[in-house]
Amino acid sequence: MDTYKIIEIKQSVFEDNDKQAELLRKELKKDKTFLLNLMSSPGSGKTTTVVKTIDVLKDEMKIGILEADIDSDVDANTVSKTGAKVIQLHTGGMCHLDADMTKQGLEGLGTEDIDFAILENVGNLVCPAEFDTGASKNAMILSIPEGDDKPLKYPLMFSIVDVLLINKIDAMDYFDFDLEKVKKCALKLNPNIKIIPISAKTGEGIDKWVDWIRTEVKNWKEK
Repeated sequence: MDTYKIIEIKQSVFEDNDKQAELLRKELKKDKTFLLNLMSSPGSGKTTTVVKTIDVLKDEMKIGILEADIDSDVDANTVSKTGAKVIQLHTGGMCHLDADMTKQGLEGLGTEDIDFAILENVGNLVCPAEFDTGASKNAMILSIPEGDDKPLKYPLMFSIVDVLLINKIDAMDYFDFDLEKVKKCALKLNPNIKIIPISAKTGEGIDKWVDWIRTEVKNWKEK
């Protein structure tokens, strides 16, 4: 006699989350709030990029930031100094945000006066790629010190994002990083991906990044 149960999973474990994500997108569309899900490894420069983005766009848009971490409020404290509306989300040990957690964060932030919101997801190239947060668009940062093999190691992340920011290009001379190799591999995984090399530290390439944001926010509001 069997001493355990066998459970056959006939539906995707992500099905319920995907439905919630689609509902959230419709709500954001109605409110004309553009939500960007920003993902990367820890230390890639997400928060520095967010701060630089706010500095450029704060006089053009009403911006809100959701900082997601397992613990601490270090990033929220940093971003709050820009004057942008910010909320810290603690995931309770989870390595990602799903649609329901994102909705809770947006409710806490309040989107009635927000044109552009950034969800700075938990630092991780695995779990965040698997969960639809309900965002309008997805972006990721790959920093030069991480190496040029990341598209090969984490193909799902590169395949689901709309934009790839290659950060810390000011440090290119100090690392064995093949930029063209990354571009070629990323485009093979995702032919529609937009690739923008930047330095969040020096500001190089940020103009192209914020131009993309301007266009996407405008389209989100008008369509």
